[in-house]
This record gives sequence, C-alpha cells and structure tokens, in this order.
Amino acid sequence: MTEIDIEKENKAIAQEYKELLRISYQTLTDSDKKLIRKAFDVAVDAHKDQRRKSGEAYIFHPIAVAKIVASEIGLGATSIAAALLHDVVEDTPITVEDIERLFNPKVAQMVEGLTKISLVQKDLNASIQAENFRKMILTLNDDVRVILIKLADRLHNMQTMGSMREDKQTKIASETLYIYAPLAHRLGLYNIKTKLEDLGLKYTEPAVYHDIVSKIKETKEEQDNYIKNISDVLKASLETEGVEAVIKGRPKSIYSIRRKMRVQGVSFDEVFDKFALRIVYKSNPHDEKFLAWKIYSIVTDHYRPSPSRLRDWISSPKSTGYEALHITVMGPKGRWVEIQVRSERMDEIAEKGYAAHYKYKNGATEESGLDIWLNLLREALENAETNAVDFVEDFKMNLYSQEIFVFTPKGDIKSLPKGATSLDFAFGIHSEIGVRTRGTRVNGKLVPLNYELKSGDQVEVITSPNQKPTSHWLDYVTTARAKTKIKNVLNEDTKKIGEEGKELLTRKLKHLKINLDEKTVNELVNFFKLKTSLDLFYRIGIGAIENQQLKDFASQKSNKFLSFFKNKIKRSNNTHSNEDVNKPVISTNYDTLVFGKEHDKLDYKFSPCCSPIPGDEVFGFVTVNEGIKIHKSDCPNAIGLQSNYAYRIMIAKWIDSSQEEFKAIIKITGMDSLGLTNQLTKVISNNMHVNIQSISLSTEAGIFEGQVTVIVQNNTILKKLILNIKKIEGVDKVIRIYTS
Repeated sequence: MTEIDIEKENKAIAQEYKELLRISYQTLTDSDKKLIRKAFDVAVDAHKDQRRKSGEAYIFHPIAVAKIVASEIGLGATSIAAALLHDVVEDTPITVEDIERLFNPKVAQMVEGLTKISLVQKDLNASIQAENFRKMILTLNDDVRVILIKLADRLHNMQTMGSMREDKQTKIASETLYIYAPLAHRLGLYNIKTKLEDLGLKYTEPAVYHDIVSKIKETKEEQDNYIKNISDVLKASLETEGVEAVIKGRPKSIYSIRRKMRVQGVSFDEVFDKFALRIVYKSNPHDEKFLAWKIYSIVTDHYRPSPSRLRDWISSPKSTGYEALHITVMGPKGRWVEIQVRSERMDEIAEKGYAAHYKYKNGATEESGLDIWLNLLREALENAETNAVDFVEDFKMNLYSQEIFVFTPKGDIKSLPKGATSLDFAFGIHSEIGVRTRGTRVNGKLVPLNYELKSGDQVEVITSPNQKPTSHWLDYVTTARAKTKIKNVLNEDTKKIGEEGKELLTRKLKHLKINLDEKTVNELVNFFKLKTSLDLFYRIGIGAIENQQLKDFASQKSNKFLSFFKNKIKRSNNTHSNEDVNKPVISTNYDTLVFGKEHDKLDYKFSPCCSPIPGDEVFGFVTVNEGIKIHKSDCPNAIGLQSNYAYRIMIAKWIDSSQEEFKAIIKITGMDSLGLTNQLTKVISNNMHVNIQSISLSTEAGIFEGQVTVIVQNNTILKKLILNIKKIEGVDKVIRIYTS
C-alpha cells in the first residue's frame, strides 16, 4: 500500500471511531469514553498487521461490531470495549490477563467468554456442532452480553461474507439460521433477527432470495403509494383526536415472505400481507394502554379488522418483554394489512431488547437489567447433562415458539410456548408438581394430559404422591423443561429397577448353582445380546427375561466344550470391558417399527433410495401400489415428498419391544365384602410396573363383579398380578378377557 492509501485508511479508522461514540444508545460519561478510547487504541495496535480476506484493515471489523453493540443492541461502555477487543486474545499475542491488567475484570471476563465461543472446534459432524452450540448457549449463564456481542459479530460477518468460498458461505449461513437468528429473536432483537434471516437466505437459497428482492423492487412504487394512502387517512384522524404519533411503512422481511410462500405453497404475488404499518405514539406511562386502544378504535373506524388476527401484547407482554398491539385490517383493494401500535417506550424495547428494559427501570443499572433476562433464560438451560443434539434442538424449539397466556386457578398469568399441553403447564409451575401430575382440569373440565392449551385457558393440576411419569409422557409435552425432567425421572427409575433386578438375578442364579460375578455378568450380557449390565438387570427387573431363559443359559454354561468355544469367539470379538459392562446406559434394541401416535404396527418396505436401518430417524410414505415405504428423515427425496405429498406422510419410529407396554383386561368375580374394592386397587398399585387405565366394579345381592384394564410390559408381569389378585379374600375367579 502507498503512503497516501495508509493515510486515507487511518483517516477512515478515526472517522469510524467518532461515529461509534456519536451513535451510542447509552449516555456515555467521560470515564466511559476513556475506557472505549483505551480499548480502541489497544485493538488498533494489536490488529495493525492484519487484513481481512477482502483486503481491508482488520480493525474495521471490531469497530463495526462495536457500532452494532452500541447502537442496534444498545449496550454500554463495558460491552463496547469488549466488542472492540473481542478478537485480540484469539488472533494476537495479548492475553486475558493483559486485558484484566489494562482494563478491569469485567471486560476481561467478557473477552474470555467471546474467545471461548470462537475457539470451539468447528463442526466435524452434527453432534460436535451441537456440542459447540451448547457451550455457546451455556455462556448465557455467565453474562448474557457475551452472546449479544457474539450476535453483533455474526451479523457483521454475514454482511461481509462476499469474498468467501461458496461452501463456507452456505455453512455459516445455515448455522446462522439454525441458532443465531432464533437467539436474536428470543433476546427481543427483532431488527438483528430479521437481518440475520435475510442474509441467511441470501447464501442458502441465493436464487430464491434474488428473485424475491427483484420482485419487491418491481412492486415498490405501487406499495409505497398504497401505504401512503392508508397513512394519510390515519394521520388525519390521529391529529384530529390529539394523538401525537409517527406512522412508518414496513415491508415484510424477505425471509418471512419466503417462509409464507413455502408454508402456504403460494407464489410471491399470492402473499397478501407483504407490508405492515407501524404507529409509534407519544405517551406518559399512565396513559399508554388507554392510548393504544384509542388508536385501535381510530384504525377500525376506517378499516374492518379481522378479530381472529388481533394480538394484544400490551395487556400480556411476551416473555422477551415485547409489547404492542397488532391489528390486521382489510385495506383498500381488498388487501389485508397488519398495523402495529406501540408507544415510544415499547418501540425502543422492541428494537433494543433487554438494553431498553433497564433504561426504563427506575434507578436500575446495566447489571440489574441483566438479572431479569438471565432468570428467563436459565430455565431453558436447566439439566444441561442431556445429549448435546437434544439439548440444542429443545432449546431452539423454545427460542422460536410463539406464546400463549394461560391462568392458574388463582388467576395468575403464565406464559407458555404455542402448542404446550396441560402437562407442560404442570411442569411450568414446578418440576415436582409436573412429576406428580395425576390429571388436569381446563376451564373446570377434566382433560387428557396431552390437551393442547389455548390463550385464556384456566388450568388446574391434580397431583398424587404416588404418581410417576411413564415413557408416554414424552409424547405429551413440548417444552424442553418438561422433557428433560421426565427423561431424568425415567433414567432414575431404570437404575432403581436395575438394582432390584440385580438382587433378583442373584437369587435366581443361586438356585441354578451359579454365582453372580463379573464373569457371569459378561456371559449373560453376551448370551442375551445386550450391551451393558444395566440392560441385563433392568430386563430381569421388569420380567422380560424369564426363568426358562436363565435355565437355557445355565445348561449352555455347563457344556464345557461349548463354553470353551464361546470364550474363543468372545476373545476374538473383544468382550465387554469392565467399564463397558457397568456403563449406566440402557441400550435400545430397535427391533420394531411403529406408526402414528398410537404406535400401530403395519406392513412396510424399506426404500432403496436411502436404505434405512433400525434406529435411523425415519418416516413412512404411502405409495400407490407398494404400500408403506420407509425413508430416512434426511433422505435426498424427503423434502420433495414432504412438501408435495404431506397427506401421504406417516410418523414412524423405532421402539425396543422389550420396553413396550401392552393393554390387558382382567375380569374378576367373587363374594362382596367390606373394603374389597380398596384391597383390589391396593394390590394392583403395589404390583410394580403396572398402571391401571380403567376400573369398573358392580355388586348385586352379595356377588361382586369387576373389570380392570391395566398397562403392563409383558406376560410375566400380568401372570404375577393375576396370582396376587386371586389371593384376596372373597375373590373367586380372575380371568384375562380378549376383546374381539
């Protein structure tokens, strides 16, 4: 570079710095400016020999990130300094200790957090990528500002990705759509979310993106005139009523137009609400709600509203803190138009997310404003020991979900993701209430645990100290919190059953004159084709391995020649190590494929295009001539089949038949006696791994007759239950009946 070019670049860097101070959302004190200046000088010096792929000086990147942090996210001096320094530890000889010495522990902690996120291993496969995301999400527990600066960093990288290789662009853009845009949404940063989504689409579906952009340009003049027409009408009425407000036209984001086209299967021209109007009004805190509804009244005097599309987030703000009134009205030429009504305060919160919150909290500091956010987000980070892919999927699901508002019996309001069930509500109150849930009432009526709640429902939870979750509960819930807690309880139960199974196995083997030692456990695990000792003990505990099978094992063991031969095979196949045998995992022998929510068993064939194997994530596709064909979820044909033939797709999943539950009906007759019903239910409840689904009892002239429907895991458990019922005094006959 020539001297003139360097001088020109230095002037541009100085200009950027001035701009950074000028656009800051927070009011900067002299000490704030000194902190930012020092961070700027250190960053300029540290990056002086570095250039980006585009050829420009590297320092322009941290300054751009700091500008997004200062103006669009609205953070203070500490965060602006950390943004300026966010790459120095990773890319230069400066250490975290140097930053702590030069600045303060808070700036050093934030830069260290940002360095940790940058240094996580880049993806080799889905689970490593998920692990990276999990590590990043967990930094929310330390300081949410680290994630906010990371979002600013990601936004600037997306804005300057033009000089990268195409495959790298696609990878970074997919990652952005997968986790960063939903995070921005959850943190209330709607402007940044929209920019990330649009840029993500630009690099993942460039042809679609450019097609929509060109069509928006073509229709821009007509749309501007249309919006001006509505704005002029409303502006005149608002002025007449003495309401001070600004009306802005806002086109829908490119990404949301694309999403509508895909979801509704329509063309660009058929997407009606491609734009919205935003009315931002001046108000003191006392009159905010009153004025919002006054504006609603003015708007609906001119244009007919759609009652089903009214969204009142002023009475019940979103959990991100978003407040607004959304009205969809029928505008001129028969077009639907969304009108958003917000006060200036609400508008700031919508634009700046959490940063605007503490500005409006009297006497609150930046630190105390963070606490509100961390409390909201920690819930999603509970029980982080789950598998990384599940963790990220569940977290992501909760990030993007729309909200509903339901009431407790006392009238307190509770926010839940759209699609949440009455069982989700129970876990939302407290995980211990969720675990003990026996039933739920919605608006006074008993409903199933998987009842989908709607805004305005009043929910009451009925608990029982004896109630425990079953594996079916995982199908009844949608929230990450509920799923994690249910999985934890089920794992605890599995271990408990395993302990009981171990004791039972010791006794059974004693009868067969075999000692239960490590060698025998290894042999049994191999004999039953299992993976770990816990698998073995669990199956003994639930009665899935019967006495005859153990006798078969004993006779095989006594055959010296066979035993020797087996040992040879075992040695060559590297038998389970000590550690593997005691590994606390319950393996799943995926041996049965079931369909739909009812787990129906149907005939099927595997599709040759992706050749699924047991355990793969799959779906069923109903063909015209060949019955149900099974495809992997990531099959190259999956997207085409699911979008063009949605009505022919069947939910399918692999299950372990040894852990499956079955329904059995028992008929009981006998002589009526006091407390018989009580004794009967007690005996059934005390039988482990048996759940009563329904019970009907009747007595006539001293004769008792009852029918009980139970859920059991296998025939052994059922036989044991029938034997115990027969022992009850007064019971004459107990028979299993089969419905035709």
